[in-house]
Amino acid sequence: MRFQSPDPYHPTLIPLMISAEDALARLDERTNRHVVEDGYRERGHFFDAAAALWVAGELVHVEDLVLHDAHMDARTPTHELTIAHSVLKARRRIWLAEPGWALSTQGLAALRGEQGATADPVDLSTPPKRQIADSPDREPERALEDDGDSNPMAAEFAAIDAAIARSQRLLDAHDQDTLELAERTALATAREPEGQLGLLFDEDWDEEARLDDWRQMLAAADQLPPCLGAALLFDAWDRKEPLRRQHWLGSLMVGAYLRTRGKVTTHLLSFNTGLKTIRHERRRSQDALIRWCAFLEAMTVTAELGLKELDRLSLAKTQMDMRIRDRRSNSSLPALIELVLSRPIVSAALVARHVGVTPRGALNLVRELGIREMTGRGRYRGWGVL
Repeated sequence: MRFQSPDPYHPTLIPLMISAEDALARLDERTNRHVVEDGYRERGHFFDAAAALWVAGELVHVEDLVLHDAHMDARTPTHELTIAHSVLKARRRIWLAEPGWALSTQGLAALRGEQGATADPVDLSTPPKRQIADSPDREPERALEDDGDSNPMAAEFAAIDAAIARSQRLLDAHDQDTLELAERTALATAREPEGQLGLLFDEDWDEEARLDDWRQMLAAADQLPPCLGAALLFDAWDRKEPLRRQHWLGSLMVGAYLRTRGKVTTHLLSFNTGLKTIRHERRRSQDALIRWCAFLEAMTVTAELGLKELDRLSLAKTQMDMRIRDRRSNSSLPALIELVLSRPIVSAALVARHVGVTPRGALNLVRELGIREMTGRGRYRGWGVL
């Protein structure tokens, strides 16, 4: 699909850009050194991962994602839940890396899962050194037969050594054949990079070329204000569709780009949480101007939701701190507060593992802290901050 961008300084875009720039600046300043900054950042990973699937037309419950991330699934994980967890891990990896890492060639390759495939390469051209030199079968026997007068077991030892030598030569020959076969297979795979995936996907879909084409838009984005530059990159990703199985990576690039430009540095922007509030007809409109307006509005909504989340977490922390004001210094309740503020929902097993108490003790801590239960009569009970 041919990519067309509107005039970045169109009169319709100017007020939306100003609103988005102002809202993101207020969110970043408010989050900086906030008392619940770490919890807000971690919760944002979960909410944005679930919202990414929502934008793609799939429903993933945040509580299922929390339990799946903790390896405490209450039900069999679905394919959509697995994808959401991939989004979650990618967000964490982008945040822990340098600001410009995700937009680099190496960063994109790692996020695509290519780094592990090329790590620790095996040199198939050099066979392993042989431990025993090629020699006739009777050489060990002759070597020991010379010393037969001093060693009465020389003949038996010579026979054993000869058998070992023959076995070693057979194994070396087999290893050499295996290496040659592996080398031929590697060469065949290099000639056909798609492999069996060519049966499922379009062989003419050159992801490398599409990614390079998308990265060329970075220079144009850097000439625009941060929000307009992010809208340009996301629209280009959405139109070009460089990755067939990781289309959700484009929304993560918005947060990575805004972090690179210094617009949002305290956390990785949860762009999908605001994008899912925009109607599909506007997000996927054929008119580029309508799409850009929708993306800028999504940034503003994301910032507004972030500010409300900070207020909610701050109020919840204040209320919980009041409950533990007179507790002993070695109480487990502060650790529980930290966990509750960093997860959308917690279960008794998750609390027990994080705090280091028994499941029964976890229930007692939850009761003392007065956290609201957020689940019904399902397979597990969960508590959290609304």
